[in-house]
Amino acid sequence: MKDIKMFYMNGCPYCRYAFKAIDELKKEDKYRDITMTQINENVEVALADSYDYYYVPTFYIDEVKVYECSPSHDYAAVKAHVKDVFDKAL
Repeated sequence: MKDIKMFYMNGCPYCRYAFKAIDELKKEDKYRDITMTQINENVEVALADSYDYYYVPTFYIDEVKVYECSPSHDYAAVKAHVKDVFDKAL
């Protein structure tokens, strides 16, 4: 399984969507053992600043950005992208 990093920010509605999607997807056997490093950009500022992204949540797999949320994304879109991230990590 590949290394996943998720950058998020407290209070972000899109991050709430991503965490909800993660919780739902991890109930499926296929995704149960997925692990990731979750990085709060407000707490780990220097680390977050060393990565190239603007919006959160943003996911990297093996240090390659694979998804950066957009303010136009609704819950269904975020969940579909999180699922895609999980599939790529497997």
